Amino acid sequence: MNGVALLRLLVWILIAAAILIAVVPLLVLLSLVQGGSGFGLCPNGIGSCRNPYTAAPELSATLTIGLLVVVAAIRILMRTARKMRSESYDVSDERTKVRETR
Repeated sequence: MNGVALLRLLVWILIAAAILIAVVPLLVLLSLVQGGSGFGLCPNGIGSCRNPYTAAPELSATLTIGLLVVVAAIRILMRTARKMRSESYDVSDERTKVRETR
């Protein structure tokens, strides 16, 4: 497996991680609506949830930072793959020679 293919595989894995991070709030809400604990957010269910007001913003900030880190990593990997691909193709055809002589 060459370097560009490996980077593309890593990008797909990071895209899947970004989707999972974006889906977490929906899963928490579904769990709470169905009488669950919201993955530990409200251990005794939503009726007796006594979490501080900072619990939701803390979860939102953590998910947002995680999503931004994943998106930044995707951008870095895509740029690296693009650079590796352009370096592997040595463009020295007749069009470049014509531009040099003009």
